[in-house]
Amino acid sequence: MTLSLPARQTEAFSEFGLRSNFSFLEGASHPEELAVTIARLGQRRFGLADRNTVAGVVRAHVAARESGLVLHPGARLCFSDGTPDILAYPKTRTGWGRLCRLLTRGNLRAEKGVCTLYLQDLLDWGEELNLIVLPGTGPALGDPESGDEQEENLRNLLRHLKSAFGRAVRLALIPLHDGHDRIRLARLARIASAVRVKTIASNDALCHDPARRADQHVLTAIRNHVPLDRAGRLLSAHGERHLKSTGEMNYLLRDYPGALTETARFAGELSFSLDELRYQYPDEKLGEGTPQDHLARLAHEGARTRYPDGVPERVERQIAHELALIAELDYAPYFLTVWDIVRFARSQDILCQGRGSAANSTICYCLGITEVDPIFADLLFERFISPERREPPDIDVDFEHERREEVIQYIYERYGRDHAGLAATVICYRARSAAREVGKAFGLSEDAISALSGSIWGWSSEAMGEREAKIAGLDTADRTTRQVLDHAARLAGFPRHLSQHVGGFVITRDRLDEVVPLMNTAMEGRTMVEWDKDDLDALGILKIDILALGMLTCLARGLKLLASHYEEPLTLATIPKERPYVYDMIQRADTIGVFQIESRAQMSMLPRLKPENFYDLVIEVAIVRPGPIQGDMVHPYLRRREGKEPVTYPKEELRAVLGKTLGIPLFQEQAMKIAIVAASFTPSEADRLRRAMATFRRVGTIHTFQKKMIDGMVGNGYEKQFAERCFQQIEGFGEYGFPESHAASFALLVYASSWMKALYPDVFCAAILNAQPMGFYAPGQLIRDAREHGVEIRPVDINLSDWDCTLEEEPFDPARIAPRHAGMRDVIRTRNAVRLGFRQVKGLSEADMTRLVEMRGAGYDSVRDLWLRAGLARATIERLADADAFASLGLSRRAALWAARALDPAAASEHLPLFESAAGPSPETEAGMRLPAMPPGEEVINDYRYLSFSLKAHPLSFLRDRLARQGIVPNQHLETLRTGRRATLAGLVLVRQRPGSAKGVIFMTIEDETGIANIIVWPKAFERFRGEVLGARLIRVEGRLQNESGVIHLIADRIADMSHELAWLDADHDPKAADIESLARGDEVRRPVMENRTFRKSGALATRKLKAASMAPAADVAAGKQSPTPLSGPAREAVEVMPKGRNFH
Repeated sequence: MTLSLPARQTEAFSEFGLRSNFSFLEGASHPEELAVTIARLGQRRFGLADRNTVAGVVRAHVAARESGLVLHPGARLCFSDGTPDILAYPKTRTGWGRLCRLLTRGNLRAEKGVCTLYLQDLLDWGEELNLIVLPGTGPALGDPESGDEQEENLRNLLRHLKSAFGRAVRLALIPLHDGHDRIRLARLARIASAVRVKTIASNDALCHDPARRADQHVLTAIRNHVPLDRAGRLLSAHGERHLKSTGEMNYLLRDYPGALTETARFAGELSFSLDELRYQYPDEKLGEGTPQDHLARLAHEGARTRYPDGVPERVERQIAHELALIAELDYAPYFLTVWDIVRFARSQDILCQGRGSAANSTICYCLGITEVDPIFADLLFERFISPERREPPDIDVDFEHERREEVIQYIYERYGRDHAGLAATVICYRARSAAREVGKAFGLSEDAISALSGSIWGWSSEAMGEREAKIAGLDTADRTTRQVLDHAARLAGFPRHLSQHVGGFVITRDRLDEVVPLMNTAMEGRTMVEWDKDDLDALGILKIDILALGMLTCLARGLKLLASHYEEPLTLATIPKERPYVYDMIQRADTIGVFQIESRAQMSMLPRLKPENFYDLVIEVAIVRPGPIQGDMVHPYLRRREGKEPVTYPKEELRAVLGKTLGIPLFQEQAMKIAIVAASFTPSEADRLRRAMATFRRVGTIHTFQKKMIDGMVGNGYEKQFAERCFQQIEGFGEYGFPESHAASFALLVYASSWMKALYPDVFCAAILNAQPMGFYAPGQLIRDAREHGVEIRPVDINLSDWDCTLEEEPFDPARIAPRHAGMRDVIRTRNAVRLGFRQVKGLSEADMTRLVEMRGAGYDSVRDLWLRAGLARATIERLADADAFASLGLSRRAALWAARALDPAAASEHLPLFESAAGPSPETEAGMRLPAMPPGEEVINDYRYLSFSLKAHPLSFLRDRLARQGIVPNQHLETLRTGRRATLAGLVLVRQRPGSAKGVIFMTIEDETGIANIIVWPKAFERFRGEVLGARLIRVEGRLQNESGVIHLIADRIADMSHELAWLDADHDPKAADIESLARGDEVRRPVMENRTFRKSGALATRKLKAASMAPAADVAAGKQSPTPLSGPAREAVEVMPKGRNFH
């Protein structure tokens, strides 16, 4: 029941037993929802105490501040020794530090995600905390005939705590609505009176609204790993554990009015606010004098290095300007911290580069933190540091992803784990994970759960609906199905657990675990804080991003190969600039593997934008983002660049803001400048606008600036329509827009990787394969691209390969370059082949392969020689044979497998002294041994099984005759067709991309033996063929050709899953092989028994099965719809080894 209250009563009650959904899988409301509801109830303050964590308090604090409320942050201490739960609220800043130390102790003694606390921990760290003991929800205290033992235990606990903490201890009175509240509450009041502690009112709320009760039940079932129909007493027996008004609590605890007023006294004792957590920079003793003096000295020394012909006067002025601002804001220690980290990385030959708003800083450039000259790019330092904002600067530094751990451990070693920790990332339920968890809670079968979650695109956060249920074969009219969909939709976005940030580091002068609790991560040797980057930003706590970037690893490896094989000792800074042949390659969209511009969306843009210089690359990096696309900035910019639309400015004052981008805002900095110049925003207001853009999706506050901006522009003489369009463009940045400085830093790597690929495709191929996993494309596509550029790729071999891919001298033959890349024949300088490394073989360890290489000497002469000298396990040697790595010994895959299977450690005569000199025939040379050749199709299947690609042939080359009979043309045929012509293609699915900016459009890349084809699937086609798009490995696409500016796409209108056709790869097309396959079981000695391999039936039987598998869908394909086809064993095996395709957003 809800009672109306006089205004004067609203202070009579504050809820302190509140949990949010950061009590993972317990609370059923977001912290923001709790704050809004408390404001609606007319209460002024509240406490948030999540289970053994403070992970949600900053979000609640921000929401409370926006609603005019006061948040008291605390934690619900849940013990492992049987002690009842206790709410702990810090009274002072010291108390907050002690609470953080207490939670840190529990976190660090347990594995990630677990906090193990004992009562003694509270006794050790409980000073300056207000405590509320929760008596538990069991029935004993409500039964007059029982509960004596529980009463005595509670009494003893209260005495113990009171003797330690005095008046800071309270006992909670919580109505349980089980018919025994009068007895229970009276008993609790009597216990409190006897021990002389105050009682305090609470509803022990789990959510903000009673409608969330069912969701809370689902969370309980998920947490306890039981379906709802077996959860029983685990679920709350009533729906009253939600936020209640003061009137309701007055009514429920009408016999104990003092318990309600005690909440006000309790709150009055809590003076601590999260706003007190001001950041303190670590002391940096890196040189003589003050940090400011040392920074100035380093900046001027760096300037002389950057400008060896003399530092331009403009640069000197900019350095002086930046140093003055840094001194005013006392940021010098921060710059020195980042400089020291970068210095360490460079001393260890770790490639690194700063990016983000730090690229606006000339000092960062002179210190070597960033590589973009802000003077050259005309960037704005105030975007990085502003006296109006007075907030910590933000410097992001990328490091080689394989060596970043060295940098992380250096930071821990230098500053200590008490002063440094990684930021957290809140892992939230997305549509797919929510569907799985809720489906389990409702008892759906594993097949139904897999079908339901499999109908959802990638990591989509879009809510599920009837569409996905129908695809999964569920009846949408069924009540259970409806409940699963509803609960999964609400669960999406709920925090699931904390994980470590990709590289955000918090470094403090005082103890970090007195600012925020620390916890273990899943990786040994790391600790992290309980707050994510948004929490840290909201409190003004400094964070340095120590990020991993695969392309830096690729470039570092490539530069080393250039130095060792081409005598080109280059660095990122000395790579030749602005070479026309590099931009020619980019304009043709020949950018597979190139940083940032390898996606289908980027490659489609390149022939239209036609980058000619570095700044064009900056624009290219920034323009294909959800912000510019949804703000309708892309097409106007392209029309102006192509001369199809005049470049105009509504007012001349905007020319200075938008001149470089032809009058179209493409960067966040431009949005800020428009607000200042055209709408009369102050720099501080413009920065708030920037923040609103950055947090739009989570917080949605950008609309608060709409009226001010539009009215301001109209008042300054701009047309309202133009003002609304400007705001729409700015709003688009909320979906994800790049700052210009960030795009400039990335553009450097775009150029460097393009330069390396253009001149040295052998080096680029080896380097990017050695840097995997990274980027858009799997190794198979990178290898294919290198071969099309004339690079010879050589297979893995026990006598020739290392762990990494290497280069082997080989004269370059321009005739090997594919016709589509003919323009590169006079550019490419390669003179090496690429030898694939053991890292390409699935299931091999680097340690084993390092030993193989170390013991190789002049080479191994047999399988047994390798086994004896390298000391490898037989399973490892079998895997090498599976990968066909014994070619240098003249052994086929089958022969090598036979020899590997013959190895017997228990009976190895070589280990017995008596037989050491006895030379007998090895299995691979045994007289009379005749193994049949493996059919070519089976060779390719095994290549894909163990390498994920094949150098021998493409799977579709074996199917071309069958495909041709179905009217399917090779992919390269598209180059001969005109726009609008119909075509039918088939290929292995390599990539599916569904950008959030593309309004549901899916870009697919498929591959056959002649090349790749790019497919566009419109939303209507996707809905019709969703299962085929998401599930097919070999896909058939029929549609119309679109050729725009040399970019060729097929617009799909019919799609079919042809994966069953891959079964023909395992059919015996070789007549000689058919005799072997039809031998009786007794003759199987002629073919080795292979692990994870199914014996084949006769050739005739296999052919009949394949025909049966392929006939069923024919009618469906003709109708444009593919029905599921049961696959035979061989067919299923052939399908499963093929790549699934990579999904991207």
